[in-house]
Amino acid sequence: MSENVRSTPTNTTQLDLSADLLALLRDTTTEPRPDPQLDALTLAVAADLPVLLWGEPGIGKTSALTQLATTLDLPLTTVIASVHEPSDFSGLPVLGDDPASQGVPMAPPDWAVRLVRAGRGLLFLDELSTAPPAVQAALLRLVLERRIGALQLPPGVRIVAAANPPSSAADGWELSAPLANRFVHLSWTHDHEVVVRGLGGTWPRATLPRLDPERLPAAVAFARRAVCALLAARPALVHRLPSGQGPRGGAWPSPRSWEMTLRLIAFATAADASREVLSLLVRGTVGDGPGLELLASLDRLDLPDPETLLADPGSADLPARGDLRQAVLDGVVAAVRARPERHRWDAAWRLLVRALDTGAPDLVVVPATTLASLRRPDWDVPAAIERLAGAVDLSRRADRAADRAADRGAGHPAATAGAGR
Repeated sequence: MSENVRSTPTNTTQLDLSADLLALLRDTTTEPRPDPQLDALTLAVAADLPVLLWGEPGIGKTSALTQLATTLDLPLTTVIASVHEPSDFSGLPVLGDDPASQGVPMAPPDWAVRLVRAGRGLLFLDELSTAPPAVQAALLRLVLERRIGALQLPPGVRIVAAANPPSSAADGWELSAPLANRFVHLSWTHDHEVVVRGLGGTWPRATLPRLDPERLPAAVAFARRAVCALLAARPALVHRLPSGQGPRGGAWPSPRSWEMTLRLIAFATAADASREVLSLLVRGTVGDGPGLELLASLDRLDLPDPETLLADPGSADLPARGDLRQAVLDGVVAAVRARPERHRWDAAWRLLVRALDTGAPDLVVVPATTLASLRRPDWDVPAAIERLAGAVDLSRRADRAADRAADRGAGHPAATAGAGR
């Protein structure tokens, strides 16, 4: 029996028994359980970035924040944004003895004072999408600078907000672009198994990511290289304000959100977070399109340098994944095209032979065909071509057979005519 249940004396009232029953219903436990959206939330909290949870009413956003605060041992302060005035976040003017010389100080609300006294806590801004534009404007400095009037929130305070989509919010408003761009946006959905097990008394446990101290410098270097490499190649992605009011209230790329993304990549790398968690965070910060481009470029950051492979093709370590191996081989051929020299051309052929020996033969067809077209008249044909010729010819015959099968399946006239003879 739960320790929360009191012994029942003879004069116990029905309200006392009701309290005991409620205590039993609240007596739940937690367990470690893979939950990508919860892991993404805790990683963003660890990175000290404001998070905005989007979800339909009743989906469990408030419960998740309550459980997160309990697990992390952080005092939870809940503020319903829509029931406050702008001055509640910008500070209430208080007249002093000599306002002409001393000015009018802006007094913070009591909940902000409690957070400063505690030195740490979880500030939960609920119902953000029901806050009118004037209140959203007042929240800008709180979310970005952690300031309320003249009061500075301590570093130990984390900010998480929740919102319903405008279509399902009571008197909902679209989130303003400046406020939206200050958050990591996470879609909060329910998992059937999690809900069933939670109603049975066991919920997933929220834990902060475990950072490897030896990986911190490399994680920062990797994050900077990842973001800078993409933006150097795609300068249009540095700042792209969506045209519609709805998309502006979500995640979109700006120098601010790219800085947030860089921080999230560093934390995810140091914590060895899953690809799914990183995807949720990146797409929730700069948007789906730029986020997917960044995730694709991450796979290519650790690809070997074509010049290194050409210098020692015999000991080349090629990626096992097909698309990455294809990208490496294409890069080697492109390097030879950029500086066509006999020894580099021969080295590329030896590398293609190594790729043939260690992977799928069809991956060398296009690079081999392109490399053959780069031959100069005075270059002898290397012996390696003999081994590759069979793979190229086999691939071409397979393509022709597939084309004939497709023609027959589509009722191609030539196929029909042949069948009638």
